[in-house]
Amino acid sequence: MCSSVKAFSGNQTVRVWKDVYRPAEDTFLLADNLSVRKSDHVLDVGTGCGLLAILAAPSAADVVATDINPNAVRCAKENAEMNGVRDKISFVQGDLMAPIRIGEKFDLILFNAPYLPSSNKEDSSWLGRAWAGGTDGRQVIDRFISESPRFLSPNGRILMIQSTLSGAEETVSQFKNQGLKADIIAQNDLPLFETIILLKAEWSK
Repeated sequence: MCSSVKAFSGNQTVRVWKDVYRPAEDTFLLADNLSVRKSDHVLDVGTGCGLLAILAAPSAADVVATDINPNAVRCAKENAEMNGVRDKISFVQGDLMAPIRIGEKFDLILFNAPYLPSSNKEDSSWLGRAWAGGTDGRQVIDRFISESPRFLSPNGRILMIQSTLSGAEETVSQFKNQGLKADIIAQNDLPLFETIILLKAEWSK
């Protein structure tokens, strides 16, 4: 069942199931800096309730949204239907890019990564997997960086959210090792010495 919690961004309204990540400062930082071209094939990794996919859909050629959480996929489908963009979005369950066909390319890849340092116990629930990034916060980030370039078109770009608690410089370095140039393009300072950052990565020229 869906909870009564609602999240708002622009004219979009989404309902959030109780075991699905609720959009917060990180989601909205990406949403506020989301620019989609009409020809873009978009991949939203870890779609959660589907808000970013829904925001991208009106401008994009098409959107594919993935999530490891089956409840998130069902919740996101309902939200896409509610916002009138269900026909523009394909939803698939799976871990990161695992459900994407080899050879498929995207012009824009979105990822609000699980980036907070955590224990194995915190990683175990569906909701925990949405934010828990292992002992150093990089468990999922590192996997994404190693996998995502294979699915990025020659002129494509990646927009990824993480925290300064999980090593922004390490992320930039790892993207560089994959042949991509990465920069911090926006940030949101939070209490307790944490800053949420939005990184943009694209192929080095």
